[in-house]
Amino acid sequence: MHSTQTTDAGIVPVATTAMVVSRQADSDHHLIDLWLHGRSRHTQRAYRKDAERFLEAVGKPLRAVTLGDLQDHASRLAESGLQPPSVHRRMSAVKSLFAFGHRLGYLHFDVARPLRLPALRDGLADRILEETDVLRMIALEAMPRNKAILQALYAGGFRVAELCSLKWSDLQGRDEGGQITVFGKGAKTRTVLMPTTVWTHLQNLRGGARESDPVFRSRKGGHLDESQVWRIVRRAARRAGIGKAVSCHWLRHAHASHALDRGAPIHLVQACLGHASIATTGKYLHARPSDSSGRYLPL
Repeated sequence: MHSTQTTDAGIVPVATTAMVVSRQADSDHHLIDLWLHGRSRHTQRAYRKDAERFLEAVGKPLRAVTLGDLQDHASRLAESGLQPPSVHRRMSAVKSLFAFGHRLGYLHFDVARPLRLPALRDGLADRILEETDVLRMIALEAMPRNKAILQALYAGGFRVAELCSLKWSDLQGRDEGGQITVFGKGAKTRTVLMPTTVWTHLQNLRGGARESDPVFRSRKGGHLDESQVWRIVRRAARRAGIGKAVSCHWLRHAHASHALDRGAPIHLVQACLGHASIATTGKYLHARPSDSSGRYLPL
Protein backbone atom coordinates (compact mmCIF):
# COMPACT_ATOMS: atom_id res chain seq x y z
CA MET A 1 0.00 0.00 0.00
CA HIS A 2 1.09 3.58 -0.68
CA SER A 3 0.08 6.93 0.68
CA THR A 4 0.54 10.13 -1.30
CA GLN A 5 2.36 13.34 -0.67
CA THR A 6 2.07 16.68 -2.50
CA THR A 7 5.38 18.23 -3.56
CA ASP A 8 6.53 20.84 -6.07
CA ALA A 9 6.65 18.01 -8.59
CA GLY A 10 3.00 17.11 -7.92
CA ILE A 11 1.48 14.14 -6.12
CA VAL A 12 3.95 11.29 -5.59
CA PRO A 13 3.49 7.93 -3.86
CA VAL A 14 5.14 7.44 -0.47
CA ALA A 15 5.85 3.91 0.74
CA THR A 16 4.33 2.98 4.06
CA THR A 17 6.62 2.32 7.00
CA ALA A 18 6.01 -1.43 6.78
CA MET A 19 7.10 -1.55 3.14
CA VAL A 20 10.25 0.47 3.84
CA VAL A 21 11.19 -1.68 6.79
CA SER A 22 10.50 -4.91 4.88
CA ARG A 23 13.39 -4.15 2.57
CA GLN A 24 15.74 -4.81 5.49
CA ALA A 25 15.25 -8.54 4.79
CA ASP A 26 15.25 -9.77 1.20
CA SER A 27 14.82 -13.51 1.79
CA ASP A 28 13.82 -16.01 4.47
CA HIS A 29 17.46 -16.86 5.20
CA HIS A 30 18.37 -13.19 5.41
CA LEU A 31 15.52 -12.74 7.89
CA ILE A 32 16.93 -15.58 9.99
CA ASP A 33 20.34 -13.89 10.02
CA LEU A 34 18.78 -10.64 11.24
CA TRP A 35 16.71 -12.51 13.84
CA LEU A 36 19.78 -14.24 15.29
CA HIS A 37 22.07 -11.22 15.26
CA GLY A 38 23.52 -10.42 18.67
CA ARG A 39 22.44 -13.66 20.32
CA SER A 40 24.93 -16.01 21.95
CA ARG A 41 26.76 -18.50 19.75
CA HIS A 42 24.96 -21.41 21.38
CA THR A 43 21.53 -19.79 20.87
CA GLN A 44 22.35 -18.92 17.27
CA ARG A 45 23.34 -22.49 16.49
CA ALA A 46 20.24 -24.02 18.11
CA TYR A 47 17.72 -21.51 16.73
CA ARG A 48 19.17 -21.59 13.21
CA LYS A 49 18.87 -25.37 13.16
CA ASP A 50 15.25 -25.13 14.38
CA ALA A 51 14.36 -22.56 11.72
CA GLU A 52 16.03 -24.46 8.88
CA ARG A 53 14.37 -27.72 9.92
CA PHE A 54 11.01 -25.97 9.86
CA LEU A 55 11.57 -24.47 6.40
CA GLU A 56 12.64 -27.85 5.05
CA ALA A 57 9.62 -29.59 6.61
CA VAL A 58 6.95 -27.18 5.30
CA GLY A 59 8.60 -26.82 1.89
CA LYS A 60 7.36 -23.28 1.27
CA PRO A 61 8.54 -19.73 1.98
CA LEU A 62 7.63 -18.12 5.29
CA ARG A 63 5.19 -15.70 3.62
CA ALA A 64 3.14 -18.66 2.36
CA VAL A 65 3.01 -20.53 5.68
CA THR A 66 -0.40 -20.78 7.36
CA LEU A 67 -1.43 -21.48 10.93
CA GLY A 68 -2.47 -24.95 9.75
CA ASP A 69 1.07 -25.59 8.49
CA LEU A 70 2.45 -24.67 11.89
CA GLN A 71 -0.05 -26.87 13.73
CA ASP A 72 0.69 -29.81 11.42
CA HIS A 73 4.43 -29.37 11.96
CA ALA A 74 3.99 -29.30 15.74
CA SER A 75 1.88 -32.45 15.59
CA ARG A 76 4.45 -34.26 13.45
CA LEU A 77 7.21 -33.36 15.91
CA ALA A 78 5.15 -34.72 18.80
CA GLU A 79 4.33 -37.93 16.91
CA SER A 80 7.98 -38.46 15.96
CA GLY A 81 8.85 -39.39 19.54
CA LEU A 82 10.63 -36.12 20.29
CA GLN A 83 10.42 -35.25 23.99
CA PRO A 84 7.83 -32.54 24.86
CA PRO A 85 10.49 -30.02 26.04
CA SER A 86 12.27 -30.37 22.69
CA VAL A 87 9.02 -29.89 20.75
CA HIS A 88 8.24 -26.86 22.88
CA ARG A 89 11.67 -25.33 22.29
CA ARG A 90 11.59 -25.85 18.53
CA MET A 91 8.13 -24.37 18.13
CA SER A 92 8.98 -21.49 20.47
CA ALA A 93 11.88 -20.66 18.18
CA VAL A 94 9.59 -20.73 15.13
CA LYS A 95 7.05 -18.49 16.88
CA SER A 96 9.82 -16.05 17.74
CA LEU A 97 10.98 -15.97 14.12
CA PHE A 98 7.48 -15.20 12.82
CA ALA A 99 6.96 -12.49 15.44
CA PHE A 100 10.28 -10.89 14.47
CA GLY A 101 9.47 -11.08 10.76
CA HIS A 102 6.13 -9.39 11.36
CA ARG A 103 7.65 -6.61 13.49
CA LEU A 104 10.21 -6.01 10.77
CA GLY A 105 7.53 -5.74 8.12
CA TYR A 106 8.85 -8.74 6.17
CA LEU A 107 5.74 -10.79 7.02
CA HIS A 108 2.31 -9.20 6.59
CA PHE A 109 0.81 -11.31 9.39
CA ASP A 110 2.17 -13.14 12.41
CA VAL A 111 0.39 -16.41 11.67
CA ALA A 112 2.29 -18.16 14.48
CA ARG A 113 0.87 -15.92 17.20
CA PRO A 114 -2.32 -18.00 17.78
CA LEU A 115 -0.31 -21.26 17.88
CA ARG A 116 -0.70 -22.85 21.30
CA LEU A 117 2.24 -24.69 22.77
CA PRO A 118 1.56 -27.56 25.19
CA ALA A 119 2.10 -26.84 28.87
CA LEU A 120 5.25 -28.43 30.22
CA ARG A 121 5.85 -30.09 33.55
CA ASP A 122 8.47 -28.18 35.53
CA GLY A 123 11.34 -30.65 35.73
CA LEU A 124 13.77 -28.42 37.61
CA ALA A 125 13.75 -30.63 40.71
CA ASP A 126 14.89 -33.59 38.56
CA ARG A 127 17.95 -31.63 37.40
CA ILE A 128 19.28 -30.63 40.82
CA LEU A 129 22.15 -32.83 41.97
CA GLU A 130 22.84 -33.63 45.60
CA GLU A 131 25.86 -31.93 47.17
CA THR A 132 27.58 -35.29 47.59
CA ASP A 133 27.15 -36.04 43.87
CA VAL A 134 28.75 -32.74 42.81
CA LEU A 135 31.64 -33.11 45.25
CA ARG A 136 32.23 -36.68 44.06
CA MET A 137 32.32 -35.50 40.42
CA ILE A 138 35.01 -32.98 41.34
CA ALA A 139 37.00 -35.30 43.61
CA LEU A 140 37.22 -38.12 41.04
CA GLU A 141 38.42 -35.84 38.22
CA ALA A 142 42.16 -36.42 37.82
CA MET A 143 43.01 -33.80 35.19
CA PRO A 144 43.77 -30.40 36.80
CA ARG A 145 42.17 -28.39 33.97
CA ASN A 146 38.98 -30.46 33.99
CA LYS A 147 38.77 -30.35 37.79
CA ALA A 148 39.04 -26.54 37.65
CA ILE A 149 36.28 -26.46 35.03
CA LEU A 150 33.93 -28.45 37.27
CA GLN A 151 34.80 -26.28 40.25
CA ALA A 152 34.28 -23.03 38.35
CA LEU A 153 30.93 -24.13 36.90
CA TYR A 154 29.70 -25.06 40.37
CA ALA A 155 31.25 -22.29 42.48
CA GLY A 156 30.52 -19.53 39.96
CA GLY A 157 27.17 -20.74 38.67
CA PHE A 158 28.46 -19.90 35.19
CA ARG A 159 26.78 -20.79 31.94
CA VAL A 160 28.99 -22.92 29.72
CA ALA A 161 29.37 -20.12 27.15
CA GLU A 162 30.51 -17.74 29.89
CA LEU A 163 33.09 -20.23 31.13
CA CYS A 164 34.47 -20.96 27.66
CA SER A 165 34.95 -17.28 26.82
CA LEU A 166 37.00 -16.46 29.93
CA LYS A 167 40.38 -14.77 29.51
CA TRP A 168 42.95 -14.27 32.24
CA SER A 169 42.17 -10.55 32.20
CA ASP A 170 38.69 -11.49 33.54
CA LEU A 171 40.26 -12.82 36.75
CA GLN A 172 41.39 -10.48 39.53
CA GLY A 173 42.92 -11.40 42.88
CA ARG A 174 41.11 -10.49 46.09
CA ASP A 175 42.99 -11.12 49.34
CA GLU A 176 43.59 -14.90 49.42
CA GLY A 177 40.98 -15.60 46.77
CA GLY A 178 39.80 -13.79 43.70
CA GLN A 179 36.93 -12.73 41.49
CA ILE A 180 35.81 -13.52 37.95
CA THR A 181 33.95 -11.09 35.70
CA VAL A 182 31.78 -12.52 32.94
CA PHE A 183 29.79 -10.96 30.11
CA GLY A 184 26.62 -12.98 30.29
CA LYS A 185 23.14 -13.47 28.88
CA GLY A 186 21.26 -10.32 28.00
CA ALA A 187 24.52 -8.39 27.53
CA LYS A 188 24.92 -8.14 31.30
CA THR A 189 28.27 -8.06 33.09
CA ARG A 190 28.54 -9.56 36.54
CA THR A 191 31.40 -10.29 38.92
CA VAL A 192 31.50 -13.38 41.12
CA LEU A 193 33.81 -14.07 44.05
CA MET A 194 35.62 -17.41 44.00
CA PRO A 195 36.38 -19.54 47.07
CA THR A 196 40.10 -19.70 47.89
CA THR A 197 40.42 -23.38 46.95
CA VAL A 198 38.87 -22.83 43.51
CA TRP A 199 40.92 -19.68 42.93
CA THR A 200 44.14 -21.55 43.77
CA HIS A 201 43.34 -24.35 41.31
CA LEU A 202 42.61 -21.81 38.58
CA GLN A 203 45.86 -19.94 39.17
CA ASN A 204 47.83 -23.19 39.02
CA LEU A 205 46.67 -23.56 35.39
CA ARG A 206 48.04 -20.22 34.25
CA GLY A 207 51.76 -20.82 33.87
CA GLY A 208 53.11 -18.11 31.56
CA ALA A 209 49.78 -17.26 29.92
CA ARG A 210 49.17 -13.66 28.93
CA GLU A 211 46.21 -11.56 30.03
CA SER A 212 44.56 -12.02 26.63
CA ASP A 213 44.96 -15.82 26.63
CA PRO A 214 42.02 -18.18 27.33
CA VAL A 215 41.72 -19.53 30.86
CA PHE A 216 40.59 -22.91 29.54
CA ARG A 217 42.58 -23.70 26.42
CA SER A 218 41.98 -26.26 23.72
CA ARG A 219 44.79 -28.39 22.37
CA LYS A 220 45.29 -25.85 19.59
CA GLY A 221 45.66 -23.03 22.11
CA GLY A 222 42.30 -21.31 21.56
CA HIS A 223 39.23 -21.17 23.74
CA LEU A 224 37.81 -24.54 24.73
CA ASP A 225 34.68 -25.38 22.75
CA GLU A 226 31.38 -25.73 24.61
CA SER A 227 30.91 -29.29 23.31
CA GLN A 228 34.22 -30.27 24.91
CA VAL A 229 33.08 -28.94 28.28
CA TRP A 230 29.82 -30.89 27.95
CA ARG A 231 31.84 -34.08 27.41
CA ILE A 232 34.00 -33.33 30.45
CA VAL A 233 30.92 -32.87 32.64
CA ARG A 234 29.17 -35.99 31.35
CA ARG A 235 32.25 -38.15 31.84
CA ALA A 236 32.62 -36.79 35.38
CA ALA A 237 28.99 -37.66 36.12
CA ARG A 238 29.38 -41.22 34.82
CA ARG A 239 32.60 -41.62 36.79
CA ALA A 240 30.74 -40.53 39.93
CA GLY A 241 28.05 -43.15 39.31
CA ILE A 242 25.29 -40.68 38.46
CA GLY A 243 22.82 -42.38 36.14
CA LYS A 244 21.31 -39.20 34.70
CA ALA A 245 22.15 -37.21 31.57
CA VAL A 246 23.97 -34.49 33.50
CA SER A 247 24.76 -31.30 31.58
CA CYS A 248 26.86 -28.24 32.38
CA HIS A 249 23.72 -26.32 33.36
CA TRP A 250 23.00 -28.84 36.10
CA LEU A 251 26.00 -27.48 38.01
CA ARG A 252 24.47 -24.00 37.75
CA HIS A 253 21.20 -25.41 39.13
CA ALA A 254 23.18 -27.09 41.92
CA HIS A 255 24.91 -23.81 42.78
CA ALA A 256 21.59 -22.00 43.22
CA SER A 257 19.85 -24.75 45.14
CA HIS A 258 22.73 -25.60 47.47
CA ALA A 259 23.51 -21.94 48.22
CA LEU A 260 19.86 -21.28 49.14
CA ASP A 261 19.73 -24.47 51.23
CA ARG A 262 22.75 -23.22 53.18
CA GLY A 263 21.17 -19.87 53.92
CA ALA A 264 22.50 -17.60 51.17
CA PRO A 265 20.20 -14.56 50.69
CA ILE A 266 18.06 -14.99 47.59
CA HIS A 267 19.07 -11.57 46.20
CA LEU A 268 22.74 -12.60 46.43
CA VAL A 269 22.10 -15.82 44.51
CA GLN A 270 20.13 -13.79 41.95
CA ALA A 271 23.08 -11.42 41.47
CA CYS A 272 25.66 -14.21 41.21
CA LEU A 273 23.67 -16.11 38.60
CA GLY A 274 22.65 -12.99 36.68
CA HIS A 275 18.91 -13.66 36.83
CA ALA A 276 16.87 -10.74 35.53
CA SER A 277 14.10 -11.42 38.05
CA ILE A 278 14.20 -12.70 41.59
CA ALA A 279 11.19 -14.84 40.65
CA THR A 280 13.52 -16.96 38.50
CA THR A 281 15.81 -17.55 41.48
CA GLY A 282 12.78 -18.30 43.64
CA LYS A 283 11.98 -21.35 41.50
CA TYR A 284 14.80 -23.17 43.27
CA LEU A 285 13.06 -22.69 46.61
CA HIS A 286 9.91 -24.29 45.17
CA ALA A 287 11.86 -27.11 43.55
CA ARG A 288 13.45 -28.15 46.86
CA PRO A 289 11.23 -26.84 49.69
CA SER A 290 12.58 -26.96 53.22
CA ASP A 291 9.13 -27.53 54.66
CA SER A 292 5.66 -28.64 53.60
CA SER A 293 2.19 -28.15 55.03
CA GLY A 294 1.65 -31.90 54.76
CA ARG A 295 4.11 -32.43 57.60
CA TYR A 296 1.68 -30.69 59.94
CA LEU A 297 -1.21 -33.05 59.26
CA PRO A 298 -2.21 -35.80 61.75
CA LEU A 299 -0.94 -38.75 59.75
